Amino acid sequence: MSISSEIVAPPPPSGWKRALSKARSNPTTAVGAVICLLIMAAAIFAPWLAPYDPAEQDIFNRLQSPGGDYLLGTDQFGRDILSRLMWGARISLIVSLGAIFAAAIIGGAIGLVSGYIGGKFDLFVMQVMDVLLSFPSLILGLIVVALLGPELVNLVVAIALTAIAPFARVARAPTLALKERAFVEAGRALGFSHTRVLFRHILPNIMSEVMVMGTLWLATAVRVEASLSFIGLGVKPPTATWGGMTRDGFENILDAPWLAIFPGLAILFLVLGLNMVGDGLRDATDPKLRNE
Repeated sequence: MSISSEIVAPPPPSGWKRALSKARSNPTTAVGAVICLLIMAAAIFAPWLAPYDPAEQDIFNRLQSPGGDYLLGTDQFGRDILSRLMWGARISLIVSLGAIFAAAIIGGAIGLVSGYIGGKFDLFVMQVMDVLLSFPSLILGLIVVALLGPELVNLVVAIALTAIAPFARVARAPTLALKERAFVEAGRALGFSHTRVLFRHILPNIMSEVMVMGTLWLATAVRVEASLSFIGLGVKPPTATWGGMTRDGFENILDAPWLAIFPGLAILFLVLGLNMVGDGLRDATDPKLRNE
């Protein structure tokens, strides 16, 4: 048989492709992904999907119960709850995605460089990270927002600061192991710069841990943003936020319980969906759980 007629086996799928395939086959991960996608779609297309202006007040239709022209009812100012939930999803997603993206880059870079250099530098950096970790996420975010002011950018900064230390820890641990591997030693022997070794050889091998951590911390960021808004340190009214809507609902909890129930359920479903996706990705990228 000639070589040209031989059947050449296709190359094996990459680790990430296998992981994503396994995650898609997990029903829990699929449910979480659907929840997240639906909320993201509602936030992105809010200008077209929302039936009313989220800031428009109609005092004659205040505290309308769910149903009729107002599917989820109205608040004490006559504003449509459904429209405010859609627009509020934008704030939650913008703040959480922006904060976690910044924390992943900054914290990941800190952990990567610290683990690669090692020695006293690594010890000092990790002690600083331990100081940040000693503050609960909500308390640290509360301190930063109280100092900088309740603005959208300040919320992103506050939540990012709370997540830098965990990302640094997650990036540092595999870097310590990888820098002693043969392929890294071979790169140094060939005269590769430290920058090339870090970003071309070590970074791609720790991206899975950082990305899984990012998915799980998105849920924490959503919860922290809602908590800060609930205590009045979120984006200023009349901008709709889920935490602010929940706080306003408690003022009329006996007369109109839906004012607090619906934004609370929105926070619950988004956090639940993100945790489902994060758990599925973690299980799919863990070699022990993949039986490899």
